[in-house]
Amino acid sequence: MNSEEEFYDAETGLESDDSCEVSFKDALYEGKQTSNGSAHHENGVWERRTTLPAPMFSRNNFSVWGFLKKCIGMELSKITMPIALNEPLSFLQRISEYMEHTYLIHNACTLSDSIDRMQMVAAFAVSAVASQWERTGKPFNPLLGETYELVREDEGYRLIAEQVSHHPPISAFHAQSLNQDFEFHGSIYPKLKFWGKSVEAEPKGTITLELLKHREVYTWTNPFCCVHNVILGKLWIEQYGTVEIVNHSTGEKCILNFKPCGMFGKELHKVEGHIQDKSKKKRRVLYGKWTECLYTVEPKVYESNKKAEKKSGGDAKKHKQVNQSAGGDDADDMPEVQETVTMIPGSTLLWRIAPRPAHSAEMYNFTNFAMSLNELEPGMDEVLAPTDCRLRPDIRAMERGDIDTASTEKERLEEKQRAARRERAKDEEGWSNRWFTQGNNPHTGTQDWLYKGGYFDRKFTDCPDIY
Repeated sequence: MNSEEEFYDAETGLESDDSCEVSFKDALYEGKQTSNGSAHHENGVWERRTTLPAPMFSRNNFSVWGFLKKCIGMELSKITMPIALNEPLSFLQRISEYMEHTYLIHNACTLSDSIDRMQMVAAFAVSAVASQWERTGKPFNPLLGETYELVREDEGYRLIAEQVSHHPPISAFHAQSLNQDFEFHGSIYPKLKFWGKSVEAEPKGTITLELLKHREVYTWTNPFCCVHNVILGKLWIEQYGTVEIVNHSTGEKCILNFKPCGMFGKELHKVEGHIQDKSKKKRRVLYGKWTECLYTVEPKVYESNKKAEKKSGGDAKKHKQVNQSAGGDDADDMPEVQETVTMIPGSTLLWRIAPRPAHSAEMYNFTNFAMSLNELEPGMDEVLAPTDCRLRPDIRAMERGDIDTASTEKERLEEKQRAARRERAKDEEGWSNRWFTQGNNPHTGTQDWLYKGGYFDRKFTDCPDIY
């Protein structure tokens, strides 16, 4: 894995992990309201926290340009980034945010029609990137062998993720329904490039969703993500590119276009697309915004509505010429966010984003879901793998607002990782991943990372010491 261009679009975890799980509910102690943002037990049920132990620190005194000017055109995964650019989560935890809207998968499992199921899968694919809205902090790069587990018994799933490669950085994950309805898995190689004013993330890697009771397999890749004004001006995010969701069992496809901002900002955040059957006939049209909602409507209704819009708004196209140098070379001004999505009569709402907490801007623009991902519930440290990123001291320190300790710990962990790599090279030993292995995916025929199973047996004696 020496080539910068080498990557694996892995769909992991083709087998169900039927191992015995030690529930966190069995490991919890009676708790009280704490001062660090954690919640407490209410009638024996742990309430997840809704805030972080400390608010986000100010980046006003940090010179981004002083650091990034030497990185133009370079692959950022090969560069040690200053902690001022981070948010207090690992990239493995950021991946787990795909699961925030798992109810959409549960809904898909209950539907008898494959087109209806595709609609729900498409809504889930759009919702999976919604948490990135205004999330301009960079998650911590996972250390080789780092893991993250997320067990949500109330939402009916559990997830395990592992950093399976350092160069290139590849994160593999596998989630499964607790009642064996679905498996959701994949691997991500987030290739980042700095282009002067912006940082672009190309999310190489394929995502796979299996609806087990329907014997259906869906695959897709995520859109590009771009963070603007990393040097000067207000940071803002756009997602763009074509996402093609394929049902390998029926031949149906959903093609979604995440639209780039455009000159006037009219297309900012918009998503439009359609579902076609195996004969390529359009069956449904989908539209909305990845920051807000997704609707479905009959193609004929959609087309007639578009024609009516063109007739009534034809004069608007006369406002063509704009001074493209407005704002100079200093910043890419964020366009004004256009009015909310207008529902076309006859449409059905598939998904709407949950509102963020009122203090989100002070907490790295986290959602309620993200706010709870690094929380150590009482007794959890006794059942977690020692490689779980909740136990990373640099992320834990940053979450507490102790930036100096976080920076020191980050440097220590990175040097420890380099020293371990030198020792393996000296002893001519290769790295062996604990929970995922390379293999061929039967659905796409591509090389990928497969979940070995057994994580939830919780036999962690042979886990590496990475912290």
